[in-house]
Amino acid sequence: MIDYKMKIAEIIAKAADMEAEEVCSMIEVPSDEKMGDFAFPCFKLAKVFRKAPPLIAQEIAEKISAEEMFEKVEPVNAYLNMFVSREEMTKDVVSEALAKGEKFAHSDIGAGKKVIVEYSSPNIAKPFHIGHLRSTVIGNSIYKIYDALGYDTVRINHLGDYGTQFGKMIVAYRKWGNEEDVRRDPIKTLLSYYTKFHVEAEKDPDLDQEARDTFARLEKGEPEEKALWQWFRDESLKEFTEVYDMLGIEFDSYAGESFYSDKMQRVLDELNEKGLMKESQGANVVDLEEYDLGTALITKSDGSTLYITRDIAAAIYRKETYDFYRNIYVVASQQNLHFAQWFKIVELLGYEWAKDCIHVPFGLVSLEEGTMSTREGRVVFLKDVLDQAVEKTREIIIEKNVNTDNIDETAAIVGIGAVIFQELSNGRIKDYVFKWDRVLNFDGETGPYVQYTHARAASVLRKAGEDAAKISADVDYTKIRGEVAYSLVKLLHAMPDVVIEAGERCEPSILTRHIIDIAQAFNKFYHDEQILVDDEAEKMAKLALVASARQAIENGLAMLGIKAPERM
Repeated sequence: MIDYKMKIAEIIAKAADMEAEEVCSMIEVPSDEKMGDFAFPCFKLAKVFRKAPPLIAQEIAEKISAEEMFEKVEPVNAYLNMFVSREEMTKDVVSEALAKGEKFAHSDIGAGKKVIVEYSSPNIAKPFHIGHLRSTVIGNSIYKIYDALGYDTVRINHLGDYGTQFGKMIVAYRKWGNEEDVRRDPIKTLLSYYTKFHVEAEKDPDLDQEARDTFARLEKGEPEEKALWQWFRDESLKEFTEVYDMLGIEFDSYAGESFYSDKMQRVLDELNEKGLMKESQGANVVDLEEYDLGTALITKSDGSTLYITRDIAAAIYRKETYDFYRNIYVVASQQNLHFAQWFKIVELLGYEWAKDCIHVPFGLVSLEEGTMSTREGRVVFLKDVLDQAVEKTREIIIEKNVNTDNIDETAAIVGIGAVIFQELSNGRIKDYVFKWDRVLNFDGETGPYVQYTHARAASVLRKAGEDAAKISADVDYTKIRGEVAYSLVKLLHAMPDVVIEAGERCEPSILTRHIIDIAQAFNKFYHDEQILVDDEAEKMAKLALVASARQAIENGLAMLGIKAPERM
């Protein structure tokens, strides 16, 4: 599509004897449509031209108002407000949407560069709970957005399948476990063992040492410990896969912490060679105080490794395996210090690509009764949330007699879409309290609202019958010059830039909000203007805009990891 900002910048630059890039950076999009499609503030030019900004705006307006791309140019105080040709913009948008179809709002700015996105990463043998939903759906959307921007994106699920907790789990299983119970309900059974371990450890502190010793044996590859660990991992993955299937999420790699167990000695050796690692009370640390990052613990006094060691080993492996352009970690803000520490250590090791490792933090989820705690067994299972969302949606579909060919399929698409959309509709950094009625609320600016808008657009096209097959960009654009139609056109025109911004900021909510705006603009167009009119030229023009809006909504939802039903 036409880059109107740059095109306008070139026109103003010529009139004001400036550089186009500088002008482009100053051009704004007014929040009030009455103030134009684009605005150019002249404050900064006062010193250069030695004139009052309103006078500068007036002079530039006189020079550029005759340009064909403008319907109107108005100097208002220190601003130059510009209204572009509605017909030109509408033709530009509709032509692109119809021609690109499923690729509308996509771009090739990524040029095939490799981007790794690590997300979800639940802990083996622990609940896949509502807190994991954020990393899972935010990460999946970032992956899809980067994919749409033309990057070669790799999805990694860095499973938490290593560490002292497995020593605890193995000890608990040996003392109180039952194979039949684990096979029947793996996660909840293993969680009960883990919870009991911490209760008993309060009475008998020796259990903690026994767990540390057990994990040390696991690290050394002792057959019994390794066999139990592998069993816990396999059973957990079966349950995790059920949830991923419900969410429509896949991964290219499930290489978790254990995958790097034989790659950590290299990290320790390099730290020693660089003189970065020091001994402290039997443990090994890296002093980062001069960078205001405290002290990073690398190995415990018993020689066992920690998350930080494995993360460094993983990053080195990924660079050497994938030669990434960006290495993105979608992990809760609780881990801000952890990531800052190991990013700095990688930099101190001399790896220039440390700057390409990016932590994308997000706020925490808590329950109304307090913070979630795996140790205390206070969690909300994610599968339970998704099941309830689907069931509630199914009840609504039946109650409202919704037009659908498959109730169960529609209930799954809308119910799960509602949960995902709600997660992605607010800025990712915000903390929030999990409430069932909030998650399952389908009123207002929600996923079901946007999905219903898509279904409404699809319904209009179905009702158009044979005319729908004749939709093309070759229509009379003077027939769709109305205010509501043009508001929709401008939102569609902005969508590719919104996708780019969402990618650059790793913030899916930017795209989510824009999709809501498009849905609201389409519904206003649908209510205010009759679409299937007798006038053939007007009807075909409006159908072309409907088809463009439907495509934009479908593509936007797809980038969020949500399906767009044809009937609802």
